[in-house]
Amino acid sequence: MQPKIVVYKALPQDILEDLRRHAQVVVLAPDPGQDREALTEALGDALVDADGAIGASVKIAPATIARATRLKAISTISVGVDNFDLADLTRRGIVLAHTPDVLTESTADTVFALVLSTARRVVELAEWVKAGRWKGSIGPEHYGVDVHGKTLGIVGLGRIGGALARRAALGFDMRVLYTNRHANEPAERAYGARRVELGELLAQSDFVCLQVPLTPQTRHMIGAAQLAAMKRSAILINASRGAIVDEAALIAALADGTIAGAGLDVFEHEPLAPESKLLTMHNVVALPHIGSATHETRYAMARCAARNLLDALAGRLTHNVANPEVLTR
Repeated sequence: MQPKIVVYKALPQDILEDLRRHAQVVVLAPDPGQDREALTEALGDALVDADGAIGASVKIAPATIARATRLKAISTISVGVDNFDLADLTRRGIVLAHTPDVLTESTADTVFALVLSTARRVVELAEWVKAGRWKGSIGPEHYGVDVHGKTLGIVGLGRIGGALARRAALGFDMRVLYTNRHANEPAERAYGARRVELGELLAQSDFVCLQVPLTPQTRHMIGAAQLAAMKRSAILINASRGAIVDEAALIAALADGTIAGAGLDVFEHEPLAPESKLLTMHNVVALPHIGSATHETRYAMARCAARNLLDALAGRLTHNVANPEVLTR
């Protein structure tokens, strides 16, 4: 008998058809305007007799899968796994697969785009031109700051952080500082990256880029004290998870000039509320969580996630597992 798979995010048609060749597939199609709570409830109902699930952008709490006694594997189309309770999944013997490699380069592109666009005020000045306000040569009030030759501080030098360090050091002759649980010796050799404590990184960096996963330990790791430790000319870049930054503290720091600006692809609550003060600030570039959002990368992520799920259900998945300890049970 073929396993039953619940698909809770739209997949490319060819990938969906490939899944259908190997499993009974149920596509959970949200109703227009359906809120997250209703979608989560519908997912819980669909998973009751499912063997596997594939999707993204939905929080799957223990209560969601409480009745899913057949569930063997979930494959998330993302690298981040903060939508899941890993300990609970492991206790239940459920494999959680993710896609950590295929989005590295496109996400690093997005991060560096935020560096450039905040430093050179690209979004702000593009809107200024579109508004018909360009009447002559620009003056110092519209100048940005250089990126080349500056110091880039990377909090979390993993795959994406390493790709960012390569762009910075080799492409823009930047000095790279980083904090990490462990030394990244390849990055130190190839890009001259230097491992320092967070305090030193904040004090010396012209651009501080956050590239850590969201965990209880990293939630609000950047708050008022950390922002105050940065240069007044510094720019904060966050394309990892919004809750790593205390958003209220960031708004205050941007408003009073504690730091010069911020480039943000993620927020504490998404989508960002239209009334957010961040949207009124000229020194903020705000993007709608587009880190990996290219046609090529999103397709590759979906393909990888589908393969992960089929391999997990067949008992042959040995990589891309967020809770590898479940494989040894």
